[in-house]
Amino acid sequence: MTNPYFSEIEGWQIPEMVVADALEEMAIDGRQGNEGIALFLGRDNNGAAEVTHLVKLRGPGLEKYPDQISIHSSLLNEVTDVALSNKVRLIGQVHSHGPGYGISLSYTDRTYGIKTPYYLSLVAPDYALSSAPLRSWGAHVFMEKQGYVRLNAAEADRRLRIVVGASVPVITVGAENGN
Repeated sequence: MTNPYFSEIEGWQIPEMVVADALEEMAIDGRQGNEGIALFLGRDNNGAAEVTHLVKLRGPGLEKYPDQISIHSSLLNEVTDVALSNKVRLIGQVHSHGPGYGISLSYTDRTYGIKTPYYLSLVAPDYALSSAPLRSWGAHVFMEKQGYVRLNAAEADRRLRIVVGASVPVITVGAENGN
């Protein structure tokens, strides 16, 4: 069975400002010694998943720790509502790992992460506090029969296309006064 919203995804189109904005968002938590996260909303664009919105999460439905992030289902429901109102879907995420944790998905990431075919999960190193370029991040794609598959460097270069000069709306979901 394939993803009902996408045909097979050959790659992802990610505006360069999404990378910068996501790093900035994750660094807020990284400076406190915790993992950070940002979500990607988007649509199918001729076999490529096009990132059209960046989502920042806030509020009590989000817990961040040095080695894991927990997102309550009610907060993900809010993300779904925002996606539907913008006629897009949740297509991926980027989260950070701390120094020494590497850029592979953890057991928790693989076991409790979003499991939708062609969902992109990027992992930024060093709590997103270094200037490591996207090509040095971990790039993982959920495949229905294999689970999460890590793209090697050549695959990541081919399948992750940074769109220069493009920007997208940044949407904050959840209570603004929460962590």
